[in-house]
Amino acid sequence: MPLASLMFVAPLLVFYELGVLLLGPEAIRNGAEVWLRQILYTIGLGQYFFLPTLTVGILLAAHYLSRRPWYVRSATLWGMLVESLFLAGCLRVLLGLQAIAFQQLAQHGLMATGINIWSRSLAERAVAFVGAGVYEELVFRLIILNLVVGMARVFHPTPTAAMFSGVVVSSLIFAAAHHVGAFGEPFELFTFLFRFVAGIFFALLFVHRGFGIVAGAHAAYDLLVGLV
Repeated sequence: MPLASLMFVAPLLVFYELGVLLLGPEAIRNGAEVWLRQILYTIGLGQYFFLPTLTVGILLAAHYLSRRPWYVRSATLWGMLVESLFLAGCLRVLLGLQAIAFQQLAQHGLMATGINIWSRSLAERAVAFVGAGVYEELVFRLIILNLVVGMARVFHPTPTAAMFSGVVVSSLIFAAAHHVGAFGEPFELFTFLFRFVAGIFFALLFVHRGFGIVAGAHAAYDLLVGLV
């Protein structure tokens, strides 16, 4: 339910945006957010609060089109929190299994920045990780995955084939995006493959559980790896 996703993600969105404003130049901006702001600035919509407002507007519009009731039970939101934490733990286990397969230490995370994030304060890292959960899922799942699925429907006769294309392509873009641009990380096969697998994990969550769960699980995973 888009309304449940909005209510669940709203505290994360507020935490990130207020954290960035309070930290000022010390804040670690999420790459996906920066890309979106550059696009909006190019078309004359560069006001700071336009992007979070647009995010809220997209989810409200999706809920309106779904024709579902305009209420969410508190038990639903608590359930989403528990599910997000559980799924973050599952992804952490998946990373550990891949690390064993590669015979490497499991000290690789989903950090969408080439900055030495470990030298930053706890608050700076927490803000960055929460921002990744919200804005990376907005870009790579809510926008790119749906766009790829829409285009694939032109070439694939079945919805399943189109969805498969969307999941794979969006996950490849998600993995590759961490290695491009001024703040991109040096390419490593381990991290690229893990992010590709994580992209598939998040894409399937988005398809079957919605934007709120995948954003929560992504933020929880980053916080788990980056802070704990």
